Amino acid sequence: MTSQPRRQVRLTAATYAARREQIRRHLAAQHLDGILILGAANLTWATGFFYIPNERPQGLYIPVDGDPVLFVPFLEKENAEENWPGRIETYWEFPGRVPAEVWMAQQIGVDRLAVDGASHSTFLKMQDVKPALTVDGGVGRLRYVKDEAEIALIRTAAEYADYGQVVARTAIADGLRSGVTELDVVRAVQSETTAKMRAELDDLINFYRGAVALTVHTGPRAALPHGQPGPVALKPGDTVIVGIGVKVGGYHAESGCTYVIGAPTADQRRCLEATWACDDAAVRALVPGATCESVDTAALNVLREAGYGDFIRHRIGHGMGIEGHEAPWLSEGDETVLVPNMVFSNEPGIYRPGVDGYRIIDSMLVTENGGVRLSNWLSQHGPDDRVIG
Repeated sequence: MTSQPRRQVRLTAATYAARREQIRRHLAAQHLDGILILGAANLTWATGFFYIPNERPQGLYIPVDGDPVLFVPFLEKENAEENWPGRIETYWEFPGRVPAEVWMAQQIGVDRLAVDGASHSTFLKMQDVKPALTVDGGVGRLRYVKDEAEIALIRTAAEYADYGQVVARTAIADGLRSGVTELDVVRAVQSETTAKMRAELDDLINFYRGAVALTVHTGPRAALPHGQPGPVALKPGDTVIVGIGVKVGGYHAESGCTYVIGAPTADQRRCLEATWACDDAAVRALVPGATCESVDTAALNVLREAGYGDFIRHRIGHGMGIEGHEAPWLSEGDETVLVPNMVFSNEPGIYRPGVDGYRIIDSMLVTENGGVRLSNWLSQHGPDDRVIG
């Protein structure tokens, strides 16, 4: 019996070359001669070089005319050579007598140079070398709209995040007989989902941060949107939030569910139904031509009208791609206009301090015909199915 071939998750060299051409066209339109990309996500998006961001700056210089140059610390030389076919220049070490970003600017011959971002003090030091230096956020904006290969990776990541919910629900149900904690559920989901990915995918790109990350909060701790899971026992009568993020090929997706342990009270059922109605409102509002802010308003108004306005702690969602959280934001103040192939999280939440919490998470895609879910756990398991025991 022949085993199934592993799924390929690396994007092609041609994909990254096309992205650099996009950047060149943007630079020409802005009358710039080149850009020094210092942001790790922007650099990875333009090269396919996944590395561990730390205090040592790495940079990619893309000129309008000519070949790009990758600048890395000397300790990354061989790693960069395995992942980048072009020219590479190295500096010795951080912090160095000359800041690495300034050294990079010194190696670049053009005057009309942009940088995608830098601290204020670093920017001023770079301006001493390049007086015409400007900040340009165009690379980040190019990342807003995903291509078909990116969407395929995000869709696959969403499938594994949904699988993590299967593992979590089983771990909770089985563990209630002998005792199960938040950390027990975390360990089960990470172990089983990662093992499945290792068996089915040809590579776990960006694995240094973990292919599978999640939070599990129960009881009053479920009112902590970003609390740390702990050795806290799950018990009948409590809610438990399981939020799972997965990366496939370096691309992120999420699936999150709130479960009730034991027969839900009328109050708990109303909260489950309200968050689901909010989730559905966000999907329906995710249409081309709408703004990010309008989606946030349309979704969260459902919770406000249901009487839960005082228990909202965050926006409805955020962009997803190479980063788990990236622009644009489905939030008040973000007037970005939606276009097809943008990807967002959808995270209705009710948080009642000292009592309980309810958060569900879908991954959503903007299409020409409106919003669609890339994760399917919630749509296949309505509020009645989110009861364990």
